[in-house]
Amino acid sequence: MSAQEERDALTFPHALYDHALRMLRESPDGVPPRRGYSLPQEPGPGDALPSRDEAENAVREALSPLPDDSATLHRRFARLGIGDRHKHLIRSVVSHLPLQAGQHDAARSLGRQLTRTGTTVSAVTAGLALLIRLGESEDVPYLSALGLFRELARPAIDALDILDRRSAAVIWLIAHTRHDELRPLVRALWTGDPQAVRTELEAFSAAPRLLGTTAARRIAEATRLPDLLDQHPSDRALLARAGRLLVRMGCTRDTPTDLLAYHDALTLYESVVKRARLLPPTLDHHATLLSLALDLSSGPGMLLDWPPGRRAALLESLGRLLAEPQWASLADTDADEADQRLRVGWIRRTGRQPFMRPATPGGLRVEIVAGDPVDREPVETRILLDERPLVPAVFARGPAHSPDHLLDDGRLRAGPEPREVQLAEAYCTEGCCGALYVTIRRDGDHVVWEDWRRPPTMPGSREPAPELPAYRFDATAYDAEIARAETDRSWSWPARTMARLITAGLMERPELLSLDPPA
Repeated sequence: MSAQEERDALTFPHALYDHALRMLRESPDGVPPRRGYSLPQEPGPGDALPSRDEAENAVREALSPLPDDSATLHRRFARLGIGDRHKHLIRSVVSHLPLQAGQHDAARSLGRQLTRTGTTVSAVTAGLALLIRLGESEDVPYLSALGLFRELARPAIDALDILDRRSAAVIWLIAHTRHDELRPLVRALWTGDPQAVRTELEAFSAAPRLLGTTAARRIAEATRLPDLLDQHPSDRALLARAGRLLVRMGCTRDTPTDLLAYHDALTLYESVVKRARLLPPTLDHHATLLSLALDLSSGPGMLLDWPPGRRAALLESLGRLLAEPQWASLADTDADEADQRLRVGWIRRTGRQPFMRPATPGGLRVEIVAGDPVDREPVETRILLDERPLVPAVFARGPAHSPDHLLDDGRLRAGPEPREVQLAEAYCTEGCCGALYVTIRRDGDHVVWEDWRRPPTMPGSREPAPELPAYRFDATAYDAEIARAETDRSWSWPARTMARLITAGLMERPELLSLDPPA
C-alpha cells in the first residue's frame, strides 16, 4: 500500500449507513423528510476520466478480481478516480460481473461490508448492486436506511423489490412523494401504525395529479392492500379506495406496466369485484367499476396471468351488478356539477360496452374506448390481436392513438402500397421515449402487419425487447372490421362529433380559412 493509500484509509468519514441512522434520529418524530436526505457532493479527482469507455474500464479494473474487503475497494476506487458521478456505471458493471456459484458467498459478504461500512456513494453503490443479485432478508434494514439518500434510492429500492416489496414501496413513496396530500399516509407507513395507515389511505385525494400508475402500485404494496381488505371486509371506503388504486394502476396514459408489475393484482381484482355489491350506487363508484370492466375487457388487465375463465367471470359479475336498476338508473341522473354531468354522459354511452362479447373472438378486433372524462382519460383505438391488447403488451409507454388519428383518416386501411402507421406514441413524446410503428400491406387475400418499429427495451427492463412477428389477417374479415370501427360513433359525445364534422368540412373546403376576400 502506498503512503497516499494509507492516509486515505485513515481519513475515511463515517459510514453512510451510520450517517442515515443519525439523520433519522435528528428528524422530527424520526420520520424522514419529503424526498429523503441528500448527501454532499464528493470532490472529483483532479484529472477527470476523459470518456465513458475509459471510466468503464477503470470500474472493471477496480472490481477484478473482486476484493476480499470493503477497504480494498475504497482504495481502488480512489486510485482510479472513480466517484459518485460513476454510480450508474458501477451498477451496470456489477450487474454483469461473471460470478460462479462458489463465489456467491464471498460476493454477498463484500456487498454487506460495502453497504454497512461504505463511506462513499461509489463504494456503497457497488455493495447495493451486489445485493440486488445476492441479497437476503437480513439485508432489508440496511437497504431501507440507505434508500433514504436520494443518491442511493434507486438501487436500494431495486434490491428491496426482490426481498421485501412492502419496504421497497415505503422507501419509493418517501423518495418520490412531492404532494402534501400524501405526506400523512407516508408518515403512517413509516411509523407502522396500522390504524393510521387505514385512516390515511381512505382520506387522501386520489385525483390523477396525485396518483400516477407507479404511485398507485406502491401505495397498494406498502399498505398490503389485499390483506387490509380481508381484515376489514365491510369497510366500504377502503373497498372504494382499493378499486380506485386498481383503476389508476391500469391507466394507459401513464405506464400500464405498473399493473402487470403488481404481484397481487389478481388477488385485488378478485377482492374488489367480489365485494362490489357493498358499494352504494353512486356516480363515483359506477365510474370506478366501469373503468375496471373496460380494463378487463380490452385494457392492460387482460394481460395478467388469469386462470382459465376467471377474467370472463369477473367481467360477467360486474356486468350483472351495473345492469341492476339502482346502478343503471345513474345514467339518467340530473347532476349539478359539470364534471358529474360529463360522467353521466360517459356512463350512458359506455356503460354496456365492456360486457358485449365480440361476434368473432380472436384475430383482429378494434375497440374505441373513451375513458372516464373526470379523470381526463384519453380516447383510444385499442387494437386487440388474438384477444390481447397490442399497445400495452408490446409498447406500454403511452396509450394507443385516438380514432381521429387512426380511423378518421383511414390509416388502418390496407391499400395497394405498403404504409407505415404510428399506432402509439410515448406520453412524453416520441423524441423522448419513442413510438410504436407497423407497416400495413395487402398480400392477395391477406393483409399483413410487419416491419415493426419500437424502443429497444420495454419500460422497467434493460433486456432487449423481442422481435415482433408478422401478423396475417384474412383480407375480407380485416376490411370488414376496419369499416365497422370507422363507422362506430357510439362512443362519441356531441361536442366531439361537432368538432370532427367541422374539421372534415374544413379539410374539404380549405378556402374557408383563407384571409383573402371572396372574388
